Amino acid sequence: MAYFSINRVVLVGRLTRDPELRGLPSGVSVCGLRIACSSSRKDAEGDYHERPNYFDVSVYGGSAESVSRYMRRGSRVAIDGRLEWREWETAEQQKRQAVSIVAETVQFLDPPGGQRREQEQGDGVDTDGMSVGEHGADRELAGVGAGSEDAELVF
Repeated sequence: MAYFSINRVVLVGRLTRDPELRGLPSGVSVCGLRIACSSSRKDAEGDYHERPNYFDVSVYGGSAESVSRYMRRGSRVAIDGRLEWREWETAEQQKRQAVSIVAETVQFLDPPGGQRREQEQGDGVDTDGMSVGEHGADRELAGVGAGSEDAELVF
């Protein structure tokens, strides 16, 4: 019997904070992102309500540097990647675990200067997306969870 698995994540959302670029001891750049994606749910009365979901994403290599350079809080982004689980122990000897996303492709959905243009025009339409992708870099992941700054983002 053949065994295979699929680990694929595709998200479209907005950054809830500015990207955080840092370097790993190996010399590889890593950029941490937090993305908000809305989902719509139906309540008992039949009314639909939007609910935000927050995801931590790590981007590696040259892609990390491009994302850090061109994206800001509120930027629209599409991510194609995979889930990665990690486990660690705190200084207080408590075991922690988290699942986050390792991006293999990042597509910028706002054109250069797009956030300002969108606010001025209010149309939300763009055709100037840009993609970056990186494969096979060392992996180090950020933690998971919504912070207080996430609630301020309107998307």
